[in-house]
Amino acid sequence: MADASDNVNALAARTVSLIGAPTDIGAGSRGASMGPEAMRVAGIQQALEARGVSVVDTGNLSGPINPWQPPVEGYRHLPEVVAWNLAVHDAVHSQLQAGRLPLLLGGDHCLAIGSISAVARHCREVRKKLRVLWLDAHADFNTNLLTPSGNTHGMPVACLCGNGPQELVEIGGKVPAISAKWVRQIGIRSVDAGEKRLVHEAGLEVFDMRFIDEMGMRHAMELALATLDANTHLHVSFDVDFLDPDIAPGVGTTVKGGPTYREAQLCMEMIADTGRLASLDLMELNPAFDDHNRTADVAVDLIESLFGKSTLMRA
Repeated sequence: MADASDNVNALAARTVSLIGAPTDIGAGSRGASMGPEAMRVAGIQQALEARGVSVVDTGNLSGPINPWQPPVEGYRHLPEVVAWNLAVHDAVHSQLQAGRLPLLLGGDHCLAIGSISAVARHCREVRKKLRVLWLDAHADFNTNLLTPSGNTHGMPVACLCGNGPQELVEIGGKVPAISAKWVRQIGIRSVDAGEKRLVHEAGLEVFDMRFIDEMGMRHAMELALATLDANTHLHVSFDVDFLDPDIAPGVGTTVKGGPTYREAQLCMEMIADTGRLASLDLMELNPAFDDHNRTADVAVDLIESLFGKSTLMRA
């Protein structure tokens, strides 16, 4: 049986495709549109290449500008959100078809609708199982009937599970795009009351901060990664607000009490040890709220851990 170092080496052999999605179309604050460039400035490509990973930067996708309008029937900017997610879907699916590992640089988290819809479509085509790790302070299972803001960055998991506007839930060609049973949410600590009811009804497996405080990140990740096998495509959707704002202030939706730097690094290292990572979102980085690009630097450091950088003393 291959050990963790063999798995990490196999992961490093994959070509990573950087896909910039510079929009804050689904967010409640402006600025996430600058996220892709902040990650490039922080050296995401150079950091991965230093680990022996082949990296292709495909540039930025294009889409409609943010009109910054109030919600219509419970959704803000729905036509524009659909357009951006269609672009993301097509770009991610194309890279998966080419045998590459897509790394989506957001951009706000509504774009995970297009990204994960593409991953689910790819898994159907190649007959693989899908596991989604959702690293976030929020469950993102809101609907237009629950949230007065109408911001779709709070709705992607609900949409992916079939609970959302037709234009979004159908993007991947199958409704629902995924089953809630395929999702493991980690680091959750801010969920609206109505949203909490929907999460329980859907059967989402959630390792919230109370669980992590009591049981530890190691146990949470062991459970979240349980039953992965060679026929499982592992997708990580990493919202930077997953992290405690003391180490990652550069997001528009900070929530106190998140994972520490070391807890987050262990999370990433354990994912890397599986050797199953096959696609990745880096979402909600907002340089307008950051301090000298500090959050982007932390994000790059943690993504390095996803690709094999470890504090473990191996023989």
